[in-house]
Amino acid sequence: MLVGNKSDLKHLRAVQTDMASSFCEKESLSFIETSALDSTNVELAFQKILSEIYHIVSKKALAAEESGARGPGEGTTILVQNQGSDEGPKKKPCCSSSS
Repeated sequence: MLVGNKSDLKHLRAVQTDMASSFCEKESLSFIETSALDSTNVELAFQKILSEIYHIVSKKALAAEESGARGPGEGTTILVQNQGSDEGPKKKPCCSSSS
């Protein structure tokens, strides 16, 4: 996704909207112009990118499922010992005097 910021400052524009749109078409990107000053399309830009991420992740999960690959949460469980347990040798603090 390409986000054009400060769309409220049209007189200071370095890249014209049609130029940005055609670039995005060539590169298969979505395009949106925003302005934080007048709150134009700011929330929409976040919603749009989250939606695109969701669709990409969903496609990958579906493809992995079809190929028989393991998905998230389906791997091997690793048990980590509690640091407060009495198992294992005791470590001395780095600055303590040797006893």
